[in-house]
Amino acid sequence: MINSVTIVGRVGQDPEVRYFDSGKVKTVLSVATNRWSKDGEKTDWFRIELWDKKAEVAGEYAKKGALVAIDGRLAQSKWQDKNGENREYYYVRATDIRLLGKREAS
Repeated sequence: MINSVTIVGRVGQDPEVRYFDSGKVKTVLSVATNRWSKDGEKTDWFRIELWDKKAEVAGEYAKKGALVAIDGRLAQSKWQDKNGENREYYYVRATDIRLLGKREAS
């Protein structure tokens, strides 16, 4: 069985970077991709999680609007909210991020 995801799209907002006491780094960002349907162009949003060195790179360079390619796997998070309801969401646990396109002048 294979669980492999590749997404090419634009970063929706500046990444959220978290540093943990353990020394780990986690970056979360959203990536938008476009697809065509019979009703016209649609946008799909993906939540992306990166860890450690890739997280640091994404936090510094993957700013809002940047074109990126993400490789990783589909993952699921489950929990119970304060009302006892079961909740879940899917996200991409990224193993690689590539910045595409031209670099903008600082």
